[in-house]
Amino acid sequence: MRLSTRGRYGLHAMYVLGCHYGEDPVSLAEISKKTGLSDNYLEQLIRQLKLAGLVDSMRGTHGGYYLTKDPKDITVGDILKNLEEFFGATECSVVDGICSREGSCPARGVWANLVASMEETVESITLDEVVAGKYVL
Repeated sequence: MRLSTRGRYGLHAMYVLGCHYGEDPVSLAEISKKTGLSDNYLEQLIRQLKLAGLVDSMRGTHGGYYLTKDPKDITVGDILKNLEEFFGATECSVVDGICSREGSCPARGVWANLVASMEETVESITLDEVVAGKYVL
């Protein structure tokens, strides 16, 4: 399983916003500077996160982006599932009826188990824990 840049970089952007939670909104330029991502790419990610209700914006001189929820109430799973087009090990592990060998495939249970473990993990990690450095390698 491999995450796309959308999921990985979206988590970076949310990290920056999480670091500034409760403060003034953070400009796109500031997020770009801290993540090393282009404004155009960040706009795409932020748009998706806004549609998901995780981020909002404020216009004006002191405008920018901010989290709509406390980082303790946002999981890594919330972020990834709203940015990734596909979140699973294989399509057959998350979509019934996609494989002609669905009822007889010896590996389908393995993939489904892997997806369940992945989901459990990302849903158990909050943005607040990421901001606090709990998952730094």
